[in-house]
Amino acid sequence: MNAGTERPVRVLLADDEAVIRAGVRAILAEDPGIEVVAEAADGREAVGRARAHRPDVALVDIRMPVMDGLSAVAEMRRAAPATGVLVLTTFGEEEYVARALAGGAAGFLLKTGDPRELLLGVRAVAGGGAFLSPRVARRLLDGMEHDRSTRRLAVAGRVGDLTAREREVLALLGAGLSNGEIGRRLFLVEGTVKGHVSAILKRLGVRNRVEAAVLAYEAGLVDRAGGG
Repeated sequence: MNAGTERPVRVLLADDEAVIRAGVRAILAEDPGIEVVAEAADGREAVGRARAHRPDVALVDIRMPVMDGLSAVAEMRRAAPATGVLVLTTFGEEEYVARALAGGAAGFLLKTGDPRELLLGVRAVAGGGAFLSPRVARRLLDGMEHDRSTRRLAVAGRVGDLTAREREVLALLGAGLSNGEIGRRLFLVEGTVKGHVSAILKRLGVRNRVEAAVLAYEAGLVDRAGGG
């Protein structure tokens, strides 16, 4: 958590609906350690603001004019690679979530979800973690499971190949914890956690923390982690 003299988490808010931006801004204002430094009403403007302000986190609507949210996520990752992108979505857009994941998004939130998830998500991504709204994760997994039993067995096999410590790290990663938070929970130095995370990504054959988090949900590890 940023506190005391530490600088606040700097956020870019991108949504074409002014009412949505106002609502999200009001929720973020409840946390004195989070500051909205810029807003954008379309995807191209969002990329430009990300390049200019270099925020810690960008909250990006998946559907925007001029340049849609999916294209904006990919462009933003190139223009401001240090900025973590949280995608704002609604039910029925699971296929867009999967594409945003491939574009480098660090997390997904429901526009109609619990306001506390917004604060948790911003904090998690700012700390280098990933964040999946549990309801988004469940819907995403349902959409991915063409053959539920076969896929579950495949996931169990992949996760089962991890060491016990790696499974602990994966569970906490899936719950949205950053490397530092995982280290404090497991009494490990952050460098050791980074090593575990790199090994997990390689052994699971996934590209990033969010894909690993999806597998953690699917394997049932997140509930056991006691996080979220």
